[in-house]
Amino acid sequence: MIELKNVCKSFKVSKRNAGFKNAVRALFKREYEIVHALRDVSFSIGDGEMVGYIGPNGAGKSSTIKIMSGILTPDSGECVVNGRVPWRDRAEYVREIGVVFGQRSQLWWDVPVIDSFELIKDIYRVDRVTYRKNLDELTERLALSEILRTPVRQLSLGQRMRCEIAASLLYDPKILFLDEPTIGLDAVSKLAVRDFIKERHREHGTTVILTTHDMQDIEALTERVILIGKGRILSDGSFEDLLKKGKSGGTVEQTVAALYEELDI
Repeated sequence: MIELKNVCKSFKVSKRNAGFKNAVRALFKREYEIVHALRDVSFSIGDGEMVGYIGPNGAGKSSTIKIMSGILTPDSGECVVNGRVPWRDRAEYVREIGVVFGQRSQLWWDVPVIDSFELIKDIYRVDRVTYRKNLDELTERLALSEILRTPVRQLSLGQRMRCEIAASLLYDPKILFLDEPTIGLDAVSKLAVRDFIKERHREHGTTVILTTHDMQDIEALTERVILIGKGRILSDGSFEDLLKKGKSGGTVEQTVAALYEELDI
């Protein structure tokens, strides 16, 4: 289903010191730093798997998700998802994937949620019968009935994230990329999102790749965990195997934090 081989990605980032003089100088001569986001990243994910993809800030998680979803093109290496190269076959490929970025929205800010859903239906060419069936199911499962006609800007974060997840599933994607979908949510909203993701995976066999800093999300949802740090894959195995590599004792978060420290990431 998903195959990455020796994927590398770097970014050229401009740098300057603070102050007006340095700002003026940067207009004529910029200083750059090369940031290596991904270094020879390789892994494979089978059809119907639910995988946690974890690591500290700047580890390369979002860059990997963006490459797998076709937003970014790698500098080198291979990425094949469901038989397609994401950035080459983008028009057809995006109909097979759903993507939720916790810090970005695919919904239109000033219009009611249902208008965004209707537009997504047209963009992905979903037939009316399929759209209505999926909308009814998602509205019931995610408790959206009272907010469908509310502008997105008036929603709470938890309400918006439920709508984001629904929007990514309206067209029955085979693969769901979730990049920190529970960031900033309260405990009740987190539980609702987790329960829905588990139900969706169980009933539809959707392949799910989840990135998050919340180890409770990983523990509740995934059986396999891929750990990335400084752009390299450091561990790939079960959640229990990952915890055995860290220091014993303490909470899940403390154990994984200790593992980061041991691996110097």
